[in-house]
Amino acid sequence: MEEKAETKYAEVPQHEEHASKDKDQPEGGAVRLQAKMSLINGVTVIVGSIIGSGIFISPTGVLVHTGSVNMALIVWIVSGIFSMIGAYCYAELGCMIKKSGADYAYIMETFGPFLAFIRLWVECMIVRPCSQAIVALTFSIYILTPMFPECTPPTESVRLLAAACICLLTFVNCWDVKWSTLVQDTFTYAKLVALFIIMGTGVYQLCTGHTEYFTFENTETDITKLSLAFYSGLFAYNGWNYLNFIIEELQDPVRNLPRAIAISLVTVTVTYVFTNVAFYTTLSPLEVRGSTAVAVTFAERLYGPMAWIIPVFVAMSTFGAVNGVLLTSSRLFYAGACEGQMPEILTMIQVTRLTPTPAVLCIAMLSLIYLASDNVYSLINYVGFATWLSIGLAVVCIPYLRWKRPDLERPIRVNLFFPIIYIIATIFITVVPCIASPVDTGYGALIIFTGVPVYFVFIYWKNKPQCIRRFLFAFTVFMQKIMVVVGAEKPAQV
Repeated sequence: MEEKAETKYAEVPQHEEHASKDKDQPEGGAVRLQAKMSLINGVTVIVGSIIGSGIFISPTGVLVHTGSVNMALIVWIVSGIFSMIGAYCYAELGCMIKKSGADYAYIMETFGPFLAFIRLWVECMIVRPCSQAIVALTFSIYILTPMFPECTPPTESVRLLAAACICLLTFVNCWDVKWSTLVQDTFTYAKLVALFIIMGTGVYQLCTGHTEYFTFENTETDITKLSLAFYSGLFAYNGWNYLNFIIEELQDPVRNLPRAIAISLVTVTVTYVFTNVAFYTTLSPLEVRGSTAVAVTFAERLYGPMAWIIPVFVAMSTFGAVNGVLLTSSRLFYAGACEGQMPEILTMIQVTRLTPTPAVLCIAMLSLIYLASDNVYSLINYVGFATWLSIGLAVVCIPYLRWKRPDLERPIRVNLFFPIIYIIATIFITVVPCIASPVDTGYGALIIFTGVPVYFVFIYWKNKPQCIRRFLFAFTVFMQKIMVVVGAEKPAQV
C-alpha cells in the first residue's frame, strides 16, 4: 500500500520482444487488461456466478423461515425481482463509471476512500475468499460422496480436493482470460442442463397431479423470521453484480452490460422458481426441512439407479462457481490496488498473458488459508448483512450523483423509483435480521471495524519512515521479477 509516486517498475527486457509480438497485445505495446468478453461470455459469467450450490441447498433455509411452500415460492420470486432491480441500477452505474471493481469503484467515486476501503476490506479479506472456500468444499463433497457410500468423506480428503480445485482454476485464470471464460461457459451450460432435468421432471409431476404440498398452511407470521428467509433466498441469487467487476474486459459495455444483466437475471429467476416447484411436487415440507442437499434427496426419490447424475452435475455447477468467484474477485483486488488501497503489485499485469496474475494468486492464497478453518460458514453469516448494506450504499450513489454530478455521461438512465425502492428494501433486509440475530450482527460489525485501523495505518498515513518505504519498494520489485509483471496502463478516467 505504498505511495505510488515513489515506485518504479522493474524492467523485464528479456520478455519485451516476445510481448510486443503477442497477438493479444494491444497496439503500441501497452500492457493492460483486454476487452475479450462477448455478450454470451458476460451472460455466462453472471449465470455461472449466481448458480452455484445455492439453489441445491437454500430451499431448506427458505422453507424453515417461511413455514409453507407457497410462501417459500413467493420469497424466491421476490428475491429474484429484488436482484433484478439491483442489477438494473448497477447497469447505470457500470456504464457511467467504467472502472473494474463494481460497487467498490462506485463508492470510491461518490463517497471517497474511507467507505470504499471498508467495503474493499470486508469483501476481499473475508467474503470472497470464504465464499470460494465454501463452494470448493461443496464441490469436493459431491465428488467424494459416491466413493464413500457407507460414511461421510474424510475431512482431509475433502479439503485436499478443494485445494486442488482452487489451484487448477488459479492456473487457468493466470494463463488466459479466454481459458477462464471457456471454463465458465462450459460449466454454466452443465449446471443449466442439471436444472432443466429437474424442471422437466417437475413438469411431469405436475401433469400427473402431484400438487398436494402447494398450500399456505403453517405460514410464518413473524416478520423477523420472514426477513431471514430472504437472506437464504438472496444468498442463492448472490453474484448478479459480478460482471460489473470486470467491465473493462467486456466488449461494448454500454450495449452488452444491460443486455447480459437482463438475460441472466430473467433466466436465473425463472429457473430457480421452477426448480423449487419441481422439488415440492415430490418432497414434503418435512423432507425438505430435513435435507442438507435437496436436489440429491429429490434425485434419490425419482431417478433410481440414475440418481448419481445429480451429484455429478452439482459438482460441475460448483466447479464453475469457483471459477466465477476467482475471475471476478481478482479484478476487485486489482481495482483496489489501482486506487492505492491494496499493495501496488496487485495493479500489475503479466507481460505475455495479459492477466492480473498477482491479484489472481492473492485471492487464491486467501481461499486456501480459509480451507484450514472450520468456521468459514459462520464468517459468511457474520458479514452477510454488511454485504447487502454495501450494495445498498452503492445504489445510493445513483440519486446522490444525479444531484452532485449531473454532468456525468449516463448512457443508461434508470427511473429514480427503482433505486429508491431498492434502498428501502435493503434497509429492511439488513435492519430487521439484526433484531432477529443480534449476536451475528455484533460479530459482523466487529469484523468490519477491523478495517478502520488498517486504513489509517497503511493508507491515510502518508509520511511513513524511509525504511518502511524502501522495504515496500524492494518487495514490489522482487514480486515483479518473480511473476514477470509490469504496471498496467490505466484506462481513461470517466
